[in-house]
Amino acid sequence: MKSKFYLSLIASILLLACKEAPIVDYQIIPQPNSIIYTNGSIDLTKDVKVYYTEDVSQEANLLKEYLNTDFGMIMGRVGNEKDADIILELNKTYNSTKADGYKLDISKKNILITSNSQAGILNAIQSLRQIVREENSKFVVQQGTINDYPAFGWRAFMLDEARHFKGKEVVKDLLDEMALLKMNVFHWHLTDDQGWRIEIKKYPKLTEVGAQRDSTEINHFHSDVYDGKPHSGFYTQEEIKELVDYAAERHIMIVPEFEMPGHSSAPIAAYPELGVTGKQIKVPGQFGVQYDIYDVTNPKVLEFFSDVFDELIEMFPSPVIHIGGDEIRYDQWNSSYKVKSYMRRNGLNTPAELQVFFTNNISNMLKEKGKRMMGWNDITGAQLHEYQSDEDTKDMSQKLADGTIVQFWKGDPALINKTLESGYDIVNSFHEYTYLDYNYESIPLSKAYSFNPIPADLPKELESKVMGMGCQMWGEFIPTVEDMQKKVFPRIAAYSEAAWTLPANKNYNNFKESLPYFLKRWDANGVAYGPVD
Repeated sequence: MKSKFYLSLIASILLLACKEAPIVDYQIIPQPNSIIYTNGSIDLTKDVKVYYTEDVSQEANLLKEYLNTDFGMIMGRVGNEKDADIILELNKTYNSTKADGYKLDISKKNILITSNSQAGILNAIQSLRQIVREENSKFVVQQGTINDYPAFGWRAFMLDEARHFKGKEVVKDLLDEMALLKMNVFHWHLTDDQGWRIEIKKYPKLTEVGAQRDSTEINHFHSDVYDGKPHSGFYTQEEIKELVDYAAERHIMIVPEFEMPGHSSAPIAAYPELGVTGKQIKVPGQFGVQYDIYDVTNPKVLEFFSDVFDELIEMFPSPVIHIGGDEIRYDQWNSSYKVKSYMRRNGLNTPAELQVFFTNNISNMLKEKGKRMMGWNDITGAQLHEYQSDEDTKDMSQKLADGTIVQFWKGDPALINKTLESGYDIVNSFHEYTYLDYNYESIPLSKAYSFNPIPADLPKELESKVMGMGCQMWGEFIPTVEDMQKKVFPRIAAYSEAAWTLPANKNYNNFKESLPYFLKRWDANGVAYGPVD
């Protein structure tokens, strides 16, 4: 009897030993577009051997940093693939129609990363970081194959530092989070009414005067309550170049925004002759739309723009320069005899036509300098605001310059279709879904996740002209880094998936199941975050 019992016990043990371990699903944000699992896993030790060629050495250096920081692994380079735990392979023929895509093939033998671009190699590394798990003092990765690529080429996060300056270490931390989430455009709002945050050597007063204000409005817009504390700060050109390089290493393009013709009180406070009235003003501490505006009829003002662009272009290699162009109060233009005379000479009947006429001059200026112009959708001349009358925007005869990128943020969503039908590329940043300064009651995590840059009724033939999307962290009421972080996180993760993952592959429950990796990371790094609904 005992012998039968022991034989049965041994058979049960052997059966359990032969049984395949259950598959552990990958939990990756943004969700990859194709995953095929195979049974088994690969074990990695503390000493990880990596094979790569020089054309991906930058990405290999980041992999080395990540493996050490995330897992305490020590990466060593080997001279051939057969000795490697991880292989980085740049292959221009792989999925050549999909930029920034990658293949992550995890077998019992090794982990093979393949892409047609260095950016794709780094995107694969970011996915790998999220699926390495520690078990019994070993590092384990489920076997499987990921084929992945982005739904959109423009996956942007915007930081407004004109209102509250944060500094380069905060920006570096944000760039690191963007890279992990496969976001590739850092839209940097550096100038506005309440502050000028970038050194322009030809115009030193922009930072000597324009980067300072004596007090700041608190609580909410139009509260008329101020903190009584001076606020200042700006980036030197050397710091800008350092951050541009830091971003480029992570395959993130920095697009600077230089606001015009409105949102210009800070530069006018520094150089009053730039404004319509020519009067000396202070850098305002009040938030909301201000009245002071550039005198776009003055050749000296156009010369100022050209000079600033020249210095910006030296700092920012981005092919795109953002000119803002939003929320213009036409009061000073409408009250100026000089501006009215200029409009008559140029056959312009309304201030909205003057704005488009001016914007096109800027477009030509940037084109001559080898850059493409981008602006908020106010630059089309559409009436978007209650302080703009029908008289200001009627009978629009001016056409926005060809090649302009229009960033849609406000107005009837039907304006997106109209803009696309007129031949322009757009970036969709509709404020009701993408404004991070809005509270979580207005935009909970689930609503942020649900955003689709492609409008539901958009004709199929126009979809390719939607470049992607941006989410915006406006800076009026985020005086501290913690205030900013609670607004940005965790919603930035939802926006990353809205920009990367094909709608058919999105699943909010899966997204939430993948969030703990990030919550643990943010906790470890002291990053504050808002509610996970």
